[in-house]
Amino acid sequence: MHNRFPIFAGVTVFTLIAISVVLWPSGCQISEITDPGSAGRDKTRYDDADENVSFCSARPIWPEGRQTEKNLFVGFRAVFKRPETGRAVLRITGSSVYRIFLNGTFVGYGPARGPHGYWRVDQWPLQTMRPGKNIVAIEVSGYNINGYYLLDQPSFLQAEVVADGKVLASTAGKAAQFKASILTNRVQKVQRYSFQRPFIEYYRLNEQHDHWRSEKSAPFVKTNCTIVPDKKLLPRRVAYPRFSMRQPVRCVSRGRIQTNVPVERLWKGRELTRIGPKLKGFTMDELELIPSIELQKIKSMMTAQLNEPYLPDKPLKLPQNSFAILDIGTNLTGFIGARVKCNKKTRLFVTFDEILSDGDVNFKRLRCINAVGYELQPGTFTLETFEPYTMRYLKLLVLDGACQVTNVYLRDYANPEASRAHFACSNPRLNRIFEAARETFRQNALDIFMDCPSRERAGWLCDSFFTSRVAFDLCGNTTIEKNFFENYLLPAHFEHHPEGMLPMCYPADHYDGRFIPNWAMWFVIQLEEYLARSGDRELVDALMPKVMSLLKYFERFKNEDGLLEKLESWVFVEWSEANRFVQDVSYPTNMLYAAVLQAAGRMYGRPELLRQAGELRDRIRQQSFDGEFFIDNAVRKQGKLQITQNRSEVCQYFAFFFDVASPQTHGKLWNALREKFGPSRATTKAYPQVHPANSFVGNYLRLELLSRFGYCRQLKDELIDFFLYMADKTGTLWENTRTSASCNHGFASHVAHCLYRDVLGVHRIDTQNRIVELRFADPGLEWCDGKIPTPHGMVSVRWWTDNDKIFYQASVPAGYILKVENLSTRPFLLKR
Repeated sequence: MHNRFPIFAGVTVFTLIAISVVLWPSGCQISEITDPGSAGRDKTRYDDADENVSFCSARPIWPEGRQTEKNLFVGFRAVFKRPETGRAVLRITGSSVYRIFLNGTFVGYGPARGPHGYWRVDQWPLQTMRPGKNIVAIEVSGYNINGYYLLDQPSFLQAEVVADGKVLASTAGKAAQFKASILTNRVQKVQRYSFQRPFIEYYRLNEQHDHWRSEKSAPFVKTNCTIVPDKKLLPRRVAYPRFSMRQPVRCVSRGRIQTNVPVERLWKGRELTRIGPKLKGFTMDELELIPSIELQKIKSMMTAQLNEPYLPDKPLKLPQNSFAILDIGTNLTGFIGARVKCNKKTRLFVTFDEILSDGDVNFKRLRCINAVGYELQPGTFTLETFEPYTMRYLKLLVLDGACQVTNVYLRDYANPEASRAHFACSNPRLNRIFEAARETFRQNALDIFMDCPSRERAGWLCDSFFTSRVAFDLCGNTTIEKNFFENYLLPAHFEHHPEGMLPMCYPADHYDGRFIPNWAMWFVIQLEEYLARSGDRELVDALMPKVMSLLKYFERFKNEDGLLEKLESWVFVEWSEANRFVQDVSYPTNMLYAAVLQAAGRMYGRPELLRQAGELRDRIRQQSFDGEFFIDNAVRKQGKLQITQNRSEVCQYFAFFFDVASPQTHGKLWNALREKFGPSRATTKAYPQVHPANSFVGNYLRLELLSRFGYCRQLKDELIDFFLYMADKTGTLWENTRTSASCNHGFASHVAHCLYRDVLGVHRIDTQNRIVELRFADPGLEWCDGKIPTPHGMVSVRWWTDNDKIFYQASVPAGYILKVENLSTRPFLLKR
């Protein structure tokens, strides 16, 4: 057992230390931006905390009669004079997504996502204006299909350039007008990228295709636009990406390809074959081409392994039916670009993936179409994808013609605020895991908390519970989380859902009516933590009707014992055999439900909910625990509820995590879980009758329990077993324990939270009451050092061992109190 608060052996002490340091400067109330990057950088920016967003003169517009047309690519352009004073800013929103250029140079991409019927306004500085006339060009894709990434809402653009309060260009009003042109170089009738995301990119380009962005005299066939209904506007709030450029680090291989190779069984995903009212797109009969089928019939032949450094200025010469594979070095997300020169008509594909499969790039490994196609006339092109993609490896394939490729890059599209945080320790393996967690978070926490930046880019509940903790650690704020909850708050109701039910991911369109009742429960669990992190009582109170409506929804599923029975739709515990044991009564689901009742009772002062939570836990203990393990489910037979013999590892973790069990009440089970389960069980095969947990959520709940009950050294060792192989293979952390799914999943960044809390020892930062709690449990390292940002300044902690003593130094923002708790058996001493 661990002693409480021992600083010297046999002496129990609780230490309170008030430390004053220089306050970290808060955001400035100013009216211009010099850099769209992180608030933590020494650059001024718009204070997006201002909730009042509006346009001076701009109105929403779109080509007349085409507002709901699928996959329409439209260019907008305005020519304006450089202002004599002040900084010019482009204020903009639109649907579905836009990309901005100033005189041909990339400026930004957006907007940040909002809920149905609302649009967030971005403000981009136009910093590189030339004397005289300037051209701002905006490309907008109006997708008008449902998915989990972008909403199926009519297309529009609303934009204006402003300096010193004067409108220089606008989509309406007396200033220079934005003119529009249909950009036909992007093929319109193509297949969806995935079930969750809209269309793939396929282009037919000549050398002048992008000149309209920078040359007033370039061809620009104008089309008539109409003003569309006004929009409800929201502030962006979240930080703007930096869009840094990353290039490959090595050439992996080159070789020849064979086309039209017979394939015994072609893969045709649901995003291709199930197009209809519930999954919008173009049917196979409507498609102009189907790259997913063509690429499956290509076989790599005569491969030469190179493994040589990539030199951006050295041309990759690709004749017809050839390929080259490049390694970016880390699994990253962004826009793929390159300089391509061809002397004759050329057909080029770029395929990509997070890993190599048998030495090659498998574009369909994730059940999406990781491919972009180009048909190029003779000339020199600067190519860059319009949509962001995720990859470590990319493959250039020339099917017709020939080309030379230089300056391949990825324009980074990720959270800019996570770089300020710091973690390092004496074990380099843990340092690699931390950086993989940071990298994973960056790519999955841009405007909302996403599951993955690749296949879906969706704002999933439950995933967000874990990622939101990391956002507070790495960014020092709850800005993304506020947007995340605001998106759920504002819609009056959610189409295709029963009254009271919340979407499993959002913003999204669920035309098939599918939802996960468990994920709606995690919404409430996260909301209580958000209140503690942010102190945002106003938003939490505003969400009370939705929380109470959710609880009312569950009332009709209560059986005679008060347990939820036969829940609708997709009842989800985790990606393991446990998901087969969810009817008729799922005990893990009811454990979660008890925690939901308790969280709602605490947040909203409802003692009857607290009472119900206690009664529910008692009933679960009576029915589910068989004396050795908790059983996963019971089924209704001939009117009677019968307990099954289904046991899963994750069910046991649910019991302890949601306070149905504890080491005091179920000590034998806890000892078995701690000693016989975990990463080593795959080898020992202990307790074969208990189905193993998967990465999400079982392994993460296990780590939470090791932390809660003080086993930080074991947690540290298991972090290495669970995650080091992921960090070393992709530089990111994965959805599952294997590479069969996403290798870059937002919830996995929670590992960074574990390292701060359980290795560095920063157990809790309470910015509302200005308290920092250190809890040291001697994780078995020589030293550790870390920095965690807060809205008031940086929390810095450093500790090191010296013979039988451990020394530490800590600094916190002015006005904060530092509490220190020592769970180790060694003295833990402040070094001044």
